[in-house]
Amino acid sequence: MRLTSYGAAREVTGSKHLAEINGHRILFDCGMFQGRRQESDHKNRELPFAANTIDKMVLSHAHIDHSGVLPMLVKQGYTGPIFATPATRDLCSIMLADSAHIQKRDAEWLSKKKQSYIAPLYDIDDVQNTMQRFVSIPYDLPFVLEPDVTLTFHDAGHVLGSAMCKVDYKEDGKARRFLFGGDLGRRNMPILRDPWEPDHADVVIMESTYGDRDHEAIESMDGHLARIVNETYQRRGSIIIPSFALERSQEIVYSLKRLEVAKAIPSLPVYVDSPLTVNVTEVFRLHTDCFDRDIRDLILESGDPFQLESIRYIRNVEQSKLLNKLDEPSIIISAAGMCEHGRILHHLKNHCGDERNTILIVGFQAKHTLGRRIVERQPEIRVFGRMYPLNAHVEVMNAFSAHAGREELLRFGLRFKDCAEKVLLVHGEESSMDALKAGLEEQGMKNVFIQEPGKTIEC
Repeated sequence: MRLTSYGAAREVTGSKHLAEINGHRILFDCGMFQGRRQESDHKNRELPFAANTIDKMVLSHAHIDHSGVLPMLVKQGYTGPIFATPATRDLCSIMLADSAHIQKRDAEWLSKKKQSYIAPLYDIDDVQNTMQRFVSIPYDLPFVLEPDVTLTFHDAGHVLGSAMCKVDYKEDGKARRFLFGGDLGRRNMPILRDPWEPDHADVVIMESTYGDRDHEAIESMDGHLARIVNETYQRRGSIIIPSFALERSQEIVYSLKRLEVAKAIPSLPVYVDSPLTVNVTEVFRLHTDCFDRDIRDLILESGDPFQLESIRYIRNVEQSKLLNKLDEPSIIISAAGMCEHGRILHHLKNHCGDERNTILIVGFQAKHTLGRRIVERQPEIRVFGRMYPLNAHVEVMNAFSAHAGREELLRFGLRFKDCAEKVLLVHGEESSMDALKAGLEEQGMKNVFIQEPGKTIEC
């Protein structure tokens, strides 16, 4: 087997990993690079391989940094199937359409402002052509990918529908196993089941996003959120939460639901201002088969976990604009999670200068994003080309992270200490990868490597 990582190698976004197995070229993930606009556009527009040379496409989950340039793959000549879990397929149908809409809107805005025009990578027709190529495979059901290659999806516990991709094949008559871990979730997180625990593999690709640090304890999640809500309410301020539409927003609403049931926070209006988040939440309601026992119990006792006493899911632009006129404490949850586009920009512009308010960061913020600058608490932030003072309180909650922390990654990697020939680290900033590699080696692993971008290795 030969492996080449064309994205998420010594960086976080743009996941693309090509496995060549017995002459079959199988691409795992086809994600969008995110960061500086011009640099990312070039990477996303120019695929590093000929699309018509890919035999099969396997998608680990629906996050845009893993799925976002699938329409480019199809547009440039890929005619094969795209294998994913049923929930991932359903999520991609709305998330890729949203991506096309954002690109079109951004291109129109840049043109209007007479800035450098960047044409959309793809449009809604390209998305529809892409969705026709999806083939859904449930968890734990072996599927013959090629005559001598079998694929099995196992629950990664990261986001709805996320999967570890187990590939069994024979090489020179010997049984071999390759595991593409995708993004690894955490144990005991709300909503989803715990990640599957693999027993062995010969070659492993695993993420390293938080290889250098751990998260807050999951048990502290509700208490920390309650403190932020209560303190901001006492200041008569509002809480602005930039949140990823997939998983994070649902987890926040579910946490607010638990706090509401426990009467641990005051009754105040909650606005989910993101059409994509509204649509994603509907997909969650369709896939309760992915839920863990706790949330199923709450559904029986208290009803819909994503419905609060005073919550509005907003699609309409005019309704979104009315939020700018609010003069009472409220919670506004809006996309996008790294604050690079979407309605969250309007809410940040309108609320960042008021010290009564709180900006609550609940997800990883990549370098060169507005979200990272807010986390760094820079005195001013640029929104829509203008500088605004950052006077609002900034809170960071890592307990909501859907990625495994350092200790969980170490525990996962050490499962392959005595069986894997190579454990390849991807999907992380260099400091995280280096720290995770060192941590695994300190515990006796000698087969850990950091995947280099574009470099092909023999396995």
